[in-house]
Amino acid sequence: MTAQASKQDALEPVAVGTPVARTEGPLKVRGAAAYAFEVPADDPLFLHLVQSTIAKGAVRTVDASPALAHEGVVAVLDHTNAPRLETGENAELQVLQTPDVTFRGQVVAVVVAESAEAAREGARLVVVDYDVQEHKAELRGGDEDSYAPEKVNPAFPTDSSVGDMDRALEAAAVVVDETYTTPYEHNNPMEPHATTARWAADADEGPRLVLDASTQSVHGVISELAPILGLEAEEIRVRSPYVGGGFGSKGLPHAHDVVAALAARANPGRPVRIALTRQQMFALAGYRTATIQRFQLAAGADGTLLGINHEVLEQTSALKEFAEQTAVATRHMYAAPNRHTSHRLVTLDVAVPSWMRAPGEMPGMAAHEMAMDELAVACGIDPVELRVRNEPEVDPESGQPFGHRKLVECLRTGAERFGWAERDPRPGARLDGDWLVGLGVASATYPYYRQPANTARIEALTGGRYAVSIGAADIGTGALTVLGQIAADALGIGVADVDVHLGDSSLPPATVAGGSAGTASWGSAIVEAARTFRKEHGASPGVGDVSTGSPADNPAMDTHSLHSFGAQFVELGVNVWTGEPRLRRMLGVFSAGRIINPTTARSQLIGGMVMGLGGGLLEESVRDPRFGHVVTQDLASYHVASHADVRDVEAVWLDETDPLTNPMGSRGIGEIGIVGAAAAVANAAWHATGIRVRDLPVTADRFLDLPADLPALAGHPSGGA
Repeated sequence: MTAQASKQDALEPVAVGTPVARTEGPLKVRGAAAYAFEVPADDPLFLHLVQSTIAKGAVRTVDASPALAHEGVVAVLDHTNAPRLETGENAELQVLQTPDVTFRGQVVAVVVAESAEAAREGARLVVVDYDVQEHKAELRGGDEDSYAPEKVNPAFPTDSSVGDMDRALEAAAVVVDETYTTPYEHNNPMEPHATTARWAADADEGPRLVLDASTQSVHGVISELAPILGLEAEEIRVRSPYVGGGFGSKGLPHAHDVVAALAARANPGRPVRIALTRQQMFALAGYRTATIQRFQLAAGADGTLLGINHEVLEQTSALKEFAEQTAVATRHMYAAPNRHTSHRLVTLDVAVPSWMRAPGEMPGMAAHEMAMDELAVACGIDPVELRVRNEPEVDPESGQPFGHRKLVECLRTGAERFGWAERDPRPGARLDGDWLVGLGVASATYPYYRQPANTARIEALTGGRYAVSIGAADIGTGALTVLGQIAADALGIGVADVDVHLGDSSLPPATVAGGSAGTASWGSAIVEAARTFRKEHGASPGVGDVSTGSPADNPAMDTHSLHSFGAQFVELGVNVWTGEPRLRRMLGVFSAGRIINPTTARSQLIGGMVMGLGGGLLEESVRDPRFGHVVTQDLASYHVASHADVRDVEAVWLDETDPLTNPMGSRGIGEIGIVGAAAAVANAAWHATGIRVRDLPVTADRFLDLPADLPALAGHPSGGA
């Protein structure tokens, strides 16, 4: 099928592509937007979790009597008295059903009390005795217990091979063969994971269970919880009109959602509230697994790649398997006739890893782009030029044509805007006071996704207004605003005449806010609903006229390789006395199709870049293998980027539209901003100091012993030491 034949019926852009302020912005600024823990509730009970203090074993006894004697404590639920769940495939949600403990921090009891303070104190008073078993909680290279999962997230082949990598290595004039590691990282959205639950005492009318949840998918919560609670889908209603960030960690329900449902069931008619503490989130809300990645790049003397080998070792949990797709981006990135990628997992007695912004692409491209920088140095070629030389004509893995690949344009545009031509290729050649200064570059990519099974509803209101409804979630990305713009153009009206309703499972079904697929998936449904509405009711509908719509499959998804691309540029300073690395400026140039709303898009892209900067310089969760838990479980010891770390960060994009993706001509932007950023930081650090950091993050201790022969340090008081 040709690109022309695959084109989506384009939406005429009027509101789309223009900057529009966030619809819900004033409510949030005034504090009037009620989040999951704040929704109105009459006489609520409060919950606090008791977590295991061992990594593996079983609960022998739970002595709740000291807690029950505390004023305000109503009940203590544990595996002996909690309501029973139906057996399900997701072991993470089988909470308080058995005495088994599979990781430190697992929920072993929950205290129900009249106040949050009483619940928390009651939890401290519960005494749990354990049978302790030997555990394993450390990821090590060369682990003999590693295995190949059946697939990697979400359904990619575990391994892939094209050509003969051994022959490529034999024929190569230059070989890079190095190991790179990325650390554990934890999602830390501003709003902690929280739920308010109410179980109806009389279920003759309406849903039996109502959950106000901080979630990226109201319908996803129902599909996961209804079977294990023994309920039909229509017996549960989930609402999430406002979500304070998620980054993937709220894409699926976690243990606290089940705890809320169980406690509400045990106290019918009375709402219950739970909000995880910042510390609890490090065990119960998912995280990015650490990785150990071997990269082999075989190239000719001119830098042309002959072969790429990417071997990934990462961890999963004994409770539930999660295999991150770390090497998948490598399969599509650069031209090389011989290529091999593989994933291996080690099962540890630890909390369950899960989605975190650009799972797979973030750590995988970090290693890939650090390796490309090393290849550029080994070949004596400019790092930008090396990437351009290895630009493929078609997808190296599938052989399909790319739908809209503009990586080279991103690199060229970024290099010009960043002043790359003035870069001295020698490491350690530039000194600004006591700061060695280096420039680094890295490519970025993220696949285009558009999820099926989305339906939108449009209803004519009075005064020429329209209500647009879809059960999507705005997790702070601006979806409420952007979908209003798409609806306005599809209906041929002004943005001010559209009321958008999201975040409620009583609305038409929508897929998760994840995979940078929300706008494409929900927006396509809205466009189809609008077209159906105009066909059925014309340009002058009657009040109450309603139509629904769901988009047809896009044939280009099967005939073309559809991805977004970008180039990240970083200028980094490293203090010659302390080794402190500090960002000086950062530029991202992205190709993501038509940008629906420049105002919200800029926030999304810069947010991703800042998160990538944090992954390059700051973020590292440290697990103590002796006890199996993360010791850096607060924002004092787990460092995320603050204002002082960010400084000059700029995100720009190519002016384009992608006719193969959807009626808006857009691709996702939620995750492309984080990809490549950490590698650009590490590459800039090498250029500043001549020290190659292959284990993220790039921290000050790596630069305490600077090479004495750095050009810029000749005559400097530090002497290069």
